[in-house]
Amino acid sequence: MILDDKVAVVYGAGGSIGGAVARAFAGEGARVFLAGRTDTTLDEVAEDIRSDGGEADTAVVDALDEQAVDGFVDAVVEETGRIDISFNLIGIGDIQEPLTEISVGDFMQPITTAMRTQFLTTRAAAKHMIERESGIILTFGGSNPDAPPGTGGFKVALDAIEGLRRQWAVELGPHGIRVVTLKTGSVPESIPDGIEYREEIAAATKEATLLGRAATLADVGDVAAFVASEQARTITATEINISCGAIME
Repeated sequence: MILDDKVAVVYGAGGSIGGAVARAFAGEGARVFLAGRTDTTLDEVAEDIRSDGGEADTAVVDALDEQAVDGFVDAVVEETGRIDISFNLIGIGDIQEPLTEISVGDFMQPITTAMRTQFLTTRAAAKHMIERESGIILTFGGSNPDAPPGTGGFKVALDAIEGLRRQWAVELGPHGIRVVTLKTGSVPESIPDGIEYREEIAAATKEATLLGRAATLADVGDVAAFVASEQARTITATEINISCGAIME
């Protein structure tokens, strides 16, 4: 139970990756607060956690709304007395087209969304973590120097998240707060059923790895739980690459 007695907030917890991370946190002993925009999917994850003996609470939160985010985090701390882990995995609404063809609005959409939500959720958690001189902020995505063409503003948004992560790490480090990004390249299990060429995408992801396998949802959850724990207390201001070698450093 490497997260025993920890309090974790997971934004986008109703999604496949967010849900996997929330389950892993709870499985390692954390009390998990699941935040998202759809109560049905949040309730499903919460029920899974509770059926396995874990603790989970849900809240419908717009992670782009400053007052909603601040109010949610303040309420968590008022109830529990602390927040130890904040992980933001919300979708950023990217539209992937060549840069010569995409509109300014569609290009800026994921960049603006990513910056706003990551800033708001980190700031809300940080002010409480500073009081305790401990905590970890986790982001998801990471940079890939070999990104394919035609991704619109998506790749730029991921790079922007990394720039913001570095700045937060510098400013929060003196308070004992770590800031880390998990990057996977792709998790085939997270591709929704019914997506065109789903099997082809999954096969291509596996083929691009060095290990002959892609990261699973369970892999992402396990690594997230480890990085959030005191076993990884020396790790900050960096990316954790769990792409099975698909992304070369």
